[in-house]
Amino acid sequence: MKGKLLIIGFGPGSYDHITERAKQAIQESDCIVGYKTYVELIQGLITDQKVISTGMSEEVSRAQAAVKLAEEGKKVAVISSGDAGVYGMSGLVYEVLVEKGWKEETGVEVEVIPGISAINSCASLLGAPVMHDACTISLSDHLTPWKLIEKRIEAAAQADFVIAFYNPKSGRRTRQIVEAQTILLKHRSPDTPVGLVKSAYRDREDVVITSLREMLDHEIGMLTTVIVGNSQTFLYDSNKLITPRGYQRKYTLNTEKQRLKPHERLRKENEPWALQDEEPEKEHQPEKETQKASALELATEALALSSGNQTEPQKEESPVPSGVESILEFGVSPGLVNKKFTAKQLMTLAEVVGEHGEMEYTPHHLIKVQLSTDKPEQVTEQLEAEGFLLLPAGDVLQIKACDFCDGEKYDSIPYVEQLQDELGGMPLPKELKLGFNGCGMACYGGVQEDIGIVFRKGKFDLFLGGKPLSRTAHSAQPVMEGIEPEKLVGIVTSIIQEYEEKGHPNERFFKFFKRVQQVGGFKHRDMAPVIELEPAPCGD
Repeated sequence: MKGKLLIIGFGPGSYDHITERAKQAIQESDCIVGYKTYVELIQGLITDQKVISTGMSEEVSRAQAAVKLAEEGKKVAVISSGDAGVYGMSGLVYEVLVEKGWKEETGVEVEVIPGISAINSCASLLGAPVMHDACTISLSDHLTPWKLIEKRIEAAAQADFVIAFYNPKSGRRTRQIVEAQTILLKHRSPDTPVGLVKSAYRDREDVVITSLREMLDHEIGMLTTVIVGNSQTFLYDSNKLITPRGYQRKYTLNTEKQRLKPHERLRKENEPWALQDEEPEKEHQPEKETQKASALELATEALALSSGNQTEPQKEESPVPSGVESILEFGVSPGLVNKKFTAKQLMTLAEVVGEHGEMEYTPHHLIKVQLSTDKPEQVTEQLEAEGFLLLPAGDVLQIKACDFCDGEKYDSIPYVEQLQDELGGMPLPKELKLGFNGCGMACYGGVQEDIGIVFRKGKFDLFLGGKPLSRTAHSAQPVMEGIEPEKLVGIVTSIIQEYEEKGHPNERFFKFFKRVQQVGGFKHRDMAPVIELEPAPCGD
């Protein structure tokens, strides 16, 4: 009978953070092999299994014992705290197997069961310090030469990684954390935030937030994980370490009106800091051009270049970036029903957009505006004061209405305005367009949109699942006629809410309708036979 090795990472030590698969693996095993302290941490999961526990620095004997038991046909659990593949037992067990000539097809079965590593569990207690690129470095030089560890610390410091130090200090190893601090201080501010977490999610848990300058003033031991922030990490509300991911460069964090649509975020002009197909750099750059700049300074300079304003970026003293220009994007129209701009509105719009912004006329009865600003609220307030209707860009509900014959056919206008007030701009899995027509002519093409509404004989007709683009374009299917006006908003709301809840990310409404076959109580049906077409070069 072939045995099995279950190499288990059980996380920080609390039962709440042990995965269900890890619990099952422990309970289904015949034998448990592990460090004494780790065996004690999972004592509540042990039943009648044979337990082999050894002390610190006896990892090889544990791995050899586990392999031997598995070769005898036993199911053996080899336990590690954190993740078994991060300074745990999985690598060593595989090394012992390799030395014995093990082959996966013929040898004992091996399953590695992941767990929460210390960098993850400790970071969760500190806030969000590893939101950007991070690395782990063990300061134990029992198995790795210190000179090599020094090089790794130096490289991580130069590259501005958030760093998690494992095994920072023991009774006999006291100089390593001191040397690590010395190296880091050559590249980072003494005020860089540092988190010291001891025994995360265990009974003796202790969390200290300090600085790179003062970190050695606190107790650090083998059960401590030291997380050192990068140049952008900041301390908030005295107990939260936050490392920005960089979203402020291309997103507006304090508003739902995002400046860039998903397909526009990767354009060269919107991320000039990215590696582009440019001329190769000259081999010999002046020394002043190779000086290090902080990530914030680089981002600020990139945004200035993208907006055409190449003035010297201002250095930010606050740890929280502020005053960074955002690329603001939105749609603007004279109104949902009104289609006529005034001269004053156009002059105001031109003034707001300026020389470096962009205005684009679209087929959706609006002008798309894109500009760089550090005061987005001021821009939107100025335009709204002139009577403009502002529409958020991105994956939201957009309502397009006809002009109701210059307002002469006014009976249905209150209902489209109610839809705009209650649902317009609602975030959805994918951009969704609702077309609203005030008479049976439907001359504004509402029945070609995702959702079409036509006012006819005092009631509404509803159409779902239009596909206005591509060679397989088709009209929406009529699903209901004669909807009483007072019921319209409720019916449309339930359809859109169902799409919001059940739609897959980036799934267009017509695809969603076809996949689920029923939405809002309306069944999907194919309006025409499917025609096989050769795929178009630019998509489907």
